Amino acid sequence: MKNQFLLNILLAIAWILLTGEVTAENFIEGVIIGYLILWISKSALGGKKYFRKIPKAISFFFYFIKELIVANLKVAFDIITPKDYMKPGIVAVTLDTETDMEITLLANLITLTPGTLSLDVSKDKKVLYIHTLYLDNPEKFRNEIKSGIEKRLLEVLR
Repeated sequence: MKNQFLLNILLAIAWILLTGEVTAENFIEGVIIGYLILWISKSALGGKKYFRKIPKAISFFFYFIKELIVANLKVAFDIITPKDYMKPGIVAVTLDTETDMEITLLANLITLTPGTLSLDVSKDKKVLYIHTLYLDNPEKFRNEIKSGIEKRLLEVLR
């Protein structure tokens, strides 16, 4: 999978060299064209895993952007309105992640989202402690983390 990703980037660079325009838009065009070339020749090159991961990565990107925007709006609304809607709390979330990289990425993505902060990981790396500003139902919050960001992140990484 790494080789195909590298080949896709090299094809994008070749596209830039062929067109003579060094712009972000041209690079993205090159990546898309390179992806299509690799997809057409996947039977010759092998490794179909790359073609399953890219759509999942793109889906995860848009999911995270949506969650980021919603969280920003929620916190901004709470700040500009006179009533305080915050119900802070700390929740222990059992992890399905296995490696340090998976745990670190998950914790950082949670921390990047306004209103949540990853506090600590248990010594056995099975539980992540998260502080949230809006804790109405701890079980619902756990399910949102498990079935939302953690599940989608693991689909991309595994």
